[in-house]
Amino acid sequence: MTAPAAAAQPEALPNVPYELFAKLDLRVATVVRAEPHPNADKLLKLTLDDGTPTGRQVCAGIKAWYAPEQLVGRQVVIVANLEPRMLRGEVSQGMVLAASDLREGAAPAADAKPGADLRDVIVVTVEKPVKPGSKVS
Repeated sequence: MTAPAAAAQPEALPNVPYELFAKLDLRVATVVRAEPHPNADKLLKLTLDDGTPTGRQVCAGIKAWYAPEQLVGRQVVIVANLEPRMLRGEVSQGMVLAASDLREGAAPAADAKPGADLRDVIVVTVEKPVKPGSKVS
């Protein structure tokens, strides 16, 4: 009888000082609009109400897991103080947090890239509605 294969453990990253973690500004934002990114197959372009007068735009690599209409109206957790970046011609002013997990029973195809189509991605949301811009701690 052979022993069952051990469950894959996530790779541990080095500890960071609390002061470094405290520099992250995690906030709740409501998705006001979601659409496919015009120049990228894997990205969605999200317009967010983050509690500021103008809101913000974030590009998120979640198109394979979410249709745009599934996100509109949902509250997500964002990194609000990430430096803006141009992603394929569109500005992204933050990052939507998401968890990823291996799909149950997933096995890679012989010619698949490592990790291809083996995981589910779940956007981090809040349990009950809160005011956009609420701090996450």
